[in-house]
Amino acid sequence: MRLLVTGGLGFIGSNFIRQMLEEHPGDSIVNLDKVTYAGNPENLKDFDGDPRYTFVRGDICDPEIVGSVFREYPVDAVVHFAAESHVDRSIEDASVFVRTNVLGTHVLLEEALRHGVERFIHVSTDEVYGSIRSGSFRETDNLNPSSPYSASKAASDLLARSYHTTHDLGVIVTRCTNNFGPYQYPEKLIPLFATNLLEGKKVPVYGTGKNVRDWIHVADHCRAVDFVLRHGEPGEIYNIGGGNEKSNLEITGGILRALGKDESMIEYVPDRPGHDWRYSLDSSKLRAMGWKPEFDFETALQATVQWYTENEWWWRPLKR
Repeated sequence: MRLLVTGGLGFIGSNFIRQMLEEHPGDSIVNLDKVTYAGNPENLKDFDGDPRYTFVRGDICDPEIVGSVFREYPVDAVVHFAAESHVDRSIEDASVFVRTNVLGTHVLLEEALRHGVERFIHVSTDEVYGSIRSGSFRETDNLNPSSPYSASKAASDLLARSYHTTHDLGVIVTRCTNNFGPYQYPEKLIPLFATNLLEGKKVPVYGTGKNVRDWIHVADHCRAVDFVLRHGEPGEIYNIGGGNEKSNLEITGGILRALGKDESMIEYVPDRPGHDWRYSLDSSKLRAMGWKPEFDFETALQATVQWYTENEWWWRPLKR
């Protein structure tokens, strides 16, 4: 299979490319990435020179660049990871989120349609559903995003699905819970807290710390995207959940224990505006098809903290 992966130097995209090249030696990948602050060339440096892997630096919002990539590298499928994804940054300035997440997705859809791409996997987030006090969101539930980030992703979801309905483009939407693992930019909770503690700094916990998220190891997410790419039905939505609902305080406690620190390293800070209380996905649709997560949460969290402990060379330059 010939793939175009967008945002492949980011956290999830680079893990996906690594996994695909290791598990599907017959596949080839073109990685289109703008190389923003969260796109790190070091993430895939060991694939430099691999004939199955091609990197193209470019902005998905630029029709000329995107069109030239499709013309030069005919592909069977697009896996669209590229997105602005940090909620706090979207609260400070929503414009870049609208541009990348909505307009950039539109450019990709147009070019994929123009060049007869068979499948278009649009990678989204559980945040498009909004908060839920009890139960879990199903794929058929209404969207109710709370932040400019999640609103821009909801808009891109709807736009992508419209290209299936209107143009019969093979669009599939995936919505995943919170990811963690190696190569995650240290603005997100787990790498931020781990690296702060490694630097002797306190960890900032919003509000009471009781907000709940479901967590999944990035490798399990990547396997789910690969599974949907090969077995999913165009026009469908698939929730991807890890089944590990934890409060922010529980996550913080796990990181503290992994690094031999105590609760004196917690600094409670004012809550984020519009902070959703709980996210939870029902991923039974995908599990019934044969996918399930493989990683044990506690073991994977410890391994993740250990990775940041052993790879200071990777994250320290990003925090300067």
